[in-house]
Amino acid sequence: MVKTVMVSGGYDPVHIGHIRQFKAASRHGNVLVALCSDEWLIRKKGYVFMTYDERREILEGIRYVWKVVPQIGEGDTAVDSLECYKPDIFAKGGDRGPGNMPEEELDVCKKLGIVVLYGVGGSKVQSSSSLVKKIV
Repeated sequence: MVKTVMVSGGYDPVHIGHIRQFKAASRHGNVLVALCSDEWLIRKKGYVFMTYDERREILEGIRYVWKVVPQIGEGDTAVDSLECYKPDIFAKGGDRGPGNMPEEELDVCKKLGIVVLYGVGGSKVQSSSSLVKKIV
């Protein structure tokens, strides 16, 4: 049975670190991207570089990505998405480890038996925000 591996984020814009995360996550199963809304990006970063629909279409075109779904919930965590989509694995990128993952996400993963993988795709090599700042 093929497992579902969920990743989540804004991916605005997509960069090499994201591709490395998707590629590494795909070694564990089908990659399900829980994509954050434009409203989430505005709350977190103060801007939207590419709209949700543009980001979704780009992500759907990446060969390592199985499916793109909306991130669920109003908060800044993936808790509601984890509860809704119930992946087998939750793959956190290179900037996340056990010490800086939201406690609520850890709790729901433990409750649902979701395996958490840290540093998927290697260390953080790029930042969407720094790419946007270069353009501005």
